[in-house]
Amino acid sequence: MVRSWSSWKNFPNAQSGGHIEAPIGPGVYEVRHTTTGQLVAFGHSANVANSISDLKFDKQAGSWTRLFRRSIPSPRESEMEYRTYAAASQAEAKAAVQRLRGLRQNYWRQRTVHDWIGGTPA
Repeated sequence: MVRSWSSWKNFPNAQSGGHIEAPIGPGVYEVRHTTTGQLVAFGHSANVANSISDLKFDKQAGSWTRLFRRSIPSPRESEMEYRTYAAASQAEAKAAVQRLRGLRQNYWRQRTVHDWIGGTPA
């Protein structure tokens, strides 16, 4: 059986009775900011649906303060999207996360080297 990532899905509005579409069993999840693509959460779980639903986002218009007191808008649930990768077991999900982290590290390493020498990443 060939497994692949699900398509990106927006977080449902809990007030309107929306629900998260994710595996109830083991797997991998990834959450990112919709407009910037910035990774917010990534990991494996025995119950992907519960792990995603347990994530907490700012439901009010607040802000995060970073170093040098620069204020940036805090992420809201409506600004996030997620995707999942179902696995047959927790061990398979953990192995998939380790493999994906390795692939990401290699990508960023290559990108950094190309930036240093003035090239463009492939």
